[in-house]
Amino acid sequence: MVARALPRISTMPDRLLNIGAKPDDPPELRRRKRLMVAFSMAVMPTGFVWGAIYYVLGETTAAAVPIAYMPFAAANLAAFARTRDLDQVRRGQCLLILSLPFVLHVALGGFEPSSGVVLWSVLAPFCALVFGGIGAGSRWLVAFSAIVGIAAFAQPRATNSLPQAVITLFFVANIATISAVAFALLAAYARQLAAERGRSERLLLNVLPASIASRLREREEVIADRYPAATVIFADVVNSTPLTVELEPERMVALLDEHVTRFDQLADRHGVEKIRTIGDNWMGVAGVPAPRPDHAEATARLALAMLAYVDERRASGMRCLDFRIGVNSGPVIGGVIGRRKFVFDIWGDTVNTAARMESHGVAGKVQLTEATYELLKERFVCEPRGTIEVKGKGAVRTWWLVAESGTRVSANS
Repeated sequence: MVARALPRISTMPDRLLNIGAKPDDPPELRRRKRLMVAFSMAVMPTGFVWGAIYYVLGETTAAAVPIAYMPFAAANLAAFARTRDLDQVRRGQCLLILSLPFVLHVALGGFEPSSGVVLWSVLAPFCALVFGGIGAGSRWLVAFSAIVGIAAFAQPRATNSLPQAVITLFFVANIATISAVAFALLAAYARQLAAERGRSERLLLNVLPASIASRLREREEVIADRYPAATVIFADVVNSTPLTVELEPERMVALLDEHVTRFDQLADRHGVEKIRTIGDNWMGVAGVPAPRPDHAEATARLALAMLAYVDERRASGMRCLDFRIGVNSGPVIGGVIGRRKFVFDIWGDTVNTAARMESHGVAGKVQLTEATYELLKERFVCEPRGTIEVKGKGAVRTWWLVAESGTRVSANS
């Protein structure tokens, strides 16, 4: 019986923290709601301890104020469990934090006799800032300033029955505890911002090269650069249209995703920048945005590894796609276009010719232009295809890329 009960007990704190969460809440909102519940509950023991001490020392009216925080906060959380409205519970929590210390300040006779207890109200703007943003935090900061101003004139008692040593001790405890709670709230806020910034950074790096993303973050400008030497690669599925009829949509997309994901991994390994995937066409470039003298070699190794991956899938009995691959080298222009859903792209005759090498190629082979062949011929085995007629280019001499000299290519290369 005890053993079976332990798992349920262990999940109770987690269930309690999730009382305000909805099933469809985004992860960030769910974390903020959990933090709000944790913050509300964390102050409860402090209020009880403060109230118990006041009661023991004969200040029964003052004792009732911090102890009253517990039922009020519990009622606020109960409402939160029903409405799941973070703004509503935040306003209720801020109101409690703002008003109760002021009431206790009055009950104890002012700033010095109460050990500056009204300073607890400063947690209201901190709470509003963390859970509601700068606008909400600013409004509650104004409210806190007003409360402190009113507190300066709300001192009906000259003193109370607390010993001076206890008043001094409460000064120390108030300052230390308020500082700790404020620091914890700001630390949570900082972690929240860091997490959001990290997610934004990952999303940005999914669509832009790291160096381009850095430039875009640092300043507003038109990003356009000329790259005198680069190698462009296109890989396209052969006869993909029949497959879309033969396969269920989910299986077709999954099959493409398996190939593209592996191509992306190989591109990272060989230092080739993926530019985009359009349908079943994969495009990348080496030497952009970071120039490198071996751009043609890096692209050639990537192309061979792509074909090796397809061959290994076929050899293992897995369904695979056939690709034509075209490669060309030369100058390109690169830049970011758009302000919403922006993308880094490259342009120029080099890009167009690389696309022609792919479209005029053969399944399972890598076709090179003469420009790329001249950069590779000392280190790679290439076979002349001869002169072919290329749309928009006329007669063009091309080569097949066969292998790197003295190496055996695999999909793990």
